[in-house]
Amino acid sequence: MRHTLAVLVENRPGVLVHISGLIARRAFNIESITAGYTEEADITRITIVVEGDNRSLEQVVNQLSKLVDVIKIVELTSEPSIERELALIKVKANPETRSDIVDIVEIFRAKIVDVNRETMVIELTGEETKIDALCEVLKDHGIVEMVRTGKVALSRRPGAAKETE
Repeated sequence: MRHTLAVLVENRPGVLVHISGLIARRAFNIESITAGYTEEADITRITIVVEGDNRSLEQVVNQLSKLVDVIKIVELTSEPSIERELALIKVKANPETRSDIVDIVEIFRAKIVDVNRETMVIELTGEETKIDALCEVLKDHGIVEMVRTGKVALSRRPGAAKETE
């Protein structure tokens, strides 16, 4: 099963390495990991997506909780949450295909962020399935390269993650 964890940590060097190393030692495959500042400058939020059973996940959460720099861990898979990714996709775009690509971009509510004689770069923010669908459609035009962020997620509860039980 796929699990999304929000891990609040002290904003210190090396914390991300400790966390990813601990998860790797537990034989979990990290599908995505993102880290960024929060509303408090001294706290970093790490969003981790891992694949594994519930028992193994519980062990990982228990081990992470023991790390000094970890403030709070919230498992977002089991509660209503908002999840997004960002993708930048460079696609072949000759003069004959540009209008088709522009139409596709509009359908997906994406943005064209760069254009040159041979390619266009498209930016899309959304759920994983939306990005997958756009990539599938753009394959016919020739994806030159692509980069995707890991998932970022927030609980839909009214309070902050650090305030949850």
